[in-house]
Order: sequence, then structure tokens, then C-alpha cells
Amino acid sequence: MTLKIGNAPCSWGVEFAGDPRNPDWREVLRQNAAAGYTGIELGPVGFMPEDPPQVAEALDEHGLELIGGVVFRPFHDPAQWDDVMDGAVRTCKALVAHGAQHLVLIDSISERRAPTAGRAGAAEQMGKDEWVAYRNKIADVAKLGAEEYGLTVGIHAHAAGFMDFEPELERLLSEVDENILKICFDTGHHSYAGFDPVSFMERYIDRISYMHFKDIDPVVKADVIAKSTGFYDACGQGIFCNLGDGDVDFPRVHQILVDNGFEGWCTVEQDCDPALGNTDPLRDAKINREYLQSIGF
Repeated sequence: MTLKIGNAPCSWGVEFAGDPRNPDWREVLRQNAAAGYTGIELGPVGFMPEDPPQVAEALDEHGLELIGGVVFRPFHDPAQWDDVMDGAVRTCKALVAHGAQHLVLIDSISERRAPTAGRAGAAEQMGKDEWVAYRNKIADVAKLGAEEYGLTVGIHAHAAGFMDFEPELERLLSEVDENILKICFDTGHHSYAGFDPVSFMERYIDRISYMHFKDIDPVVKADVIAKSTGFYDACGQGIFCNLGDGDVDFPRVHQILVDNGFEGWCTVEQDCDPALGNTDPLRDAKINREYLQSIGF
């Protein structure tokens, strides 16, 4: 069994390709390798140049493998379908160009859901017709990635979107063919949503194709939920703490993966906002790598 540990540009504060606060993509690759990781995600398509030879040369320079990429677009908004498909097709092409395997689908933050992140009982629910259209859009992109590009596609629950809470994730999994849609399981977002990531992993390990490692500061979580704090403000307040410092039981996560013969990538994602000056991505990346090594990864 081989577990490989990577990191992602969001750990350097990269959420959107055009954000002028983003660090240089080459520096992210350099620091990622310096912190001890052997793989990295694409980040939002367009953050790295959409020029395969240029990116391949930089990856080789730092001994890195491209793991996968995320389509973080508004699947919930029918008016934004062209934007969703733009992100999906461009990401698929970039992944295939570099031999990466994992296409991750995330419904981006909705204004209708943002105030109730972490509070399942208070969150607005889709009506039947809206849910069917939403589910079908996710299934369409999953089929595109799996059948046209040969990628392993995983759905990723995310705070403040319409695929946030465990019942929604379970409903989607029951309605979309597992041959085209697996799970990219994010330990931190599952905890943020108010559910137990270990319990979910025990029940769904056979459908999990890819892992995202986040930890959650329980004190910050309680505060931002009580105040209906926005997701990015919560990131700035440090809701995603260093691995091992929060409420996710990573030794148990490791054991579940080992016991079930999980193979492949586990990617650290410590969303942050370096512009606030209260974080050091390289330092945190090193701390997280050392912690994972200490528990067997």
C-alpha cells in the first residue's frame, strides 16, 4: 500500500486565478517541494500557465507530480452553467496534459448558504426541481471527466455551498452512478459542517478515491458558526489550523486508510489568507508534513 502526500495552492492563499494577491506559481512549487511534498494540485485553472511544457518543466525542476485539479464553480446557479463548463473543460485538459488523475468538483459558495455554514438545521434547502437540475449538472461534469478524459472524478463537500452537509452528500452519492462519481473527502469541511469525518470514512471508504486533509480549530469553529461568519473571514481567523491541532482524529484517519488498503494521494489543504500577515504558508506546510510523518504517513 502506498500513501502519497501532496499539498495545494490554497495553502498559499490561492483561491481564484485572477486574484492580484496570489503568490507567483513558481514560488508555490518551490516552497511546496522545500516543505517535503512530492505532489501538488493545479489550483484554480489559470493560476498556473495553461502551457503544458512550461508547467511540466517547473514540476520536473522541483521533483513534483501534478495530482489533480478542482472545479470550484457555481453548480447551483443555472445562469452560470457556461462558467462551470469553462472551468471543467479547461481543468480536464490541463490534468490530461500532465498525466494527473483526480478531477474534484466543488459547488462554490452561495449567498443563500453562506450565513448557515456549519448549521445544517438552519440552512436553506433546494426544492425538488432545483435539486434534480443541480444533481444532473454535477453528474454531467462527472461523466465528462470520467468518460471523455479518463479521469477519476470526486465530489467534494464544501462549507457555504449547496453540497455542504452529510445528508446532501449521501443523497447525491445515492443518485449518481459510482462508476463516474467518487468522493474527494475533505476531513476539515466535514467537521466544519457539524459531522464526524471518521464515522463517514468508515461507512464510505470504498467510494473515497482521494483525500483532502484539513483540521479545524474547535474554538474558532464555534465562534464563526455562532456569528454566521463568512467562509473567507473564517479562514482569515484561522479556522483551518495546523494538522493535529484541531478536532479531526488524524491517527484514526490514517488507520482507516491503512486497514482498507487505500492507495494514492492525500493532499493537505490549509486555506488561509497570507495577505492578513497572520500566517506563514511555508512554515505551516513544513509543520503539517512533519506531523503526518509522525503518525505514519
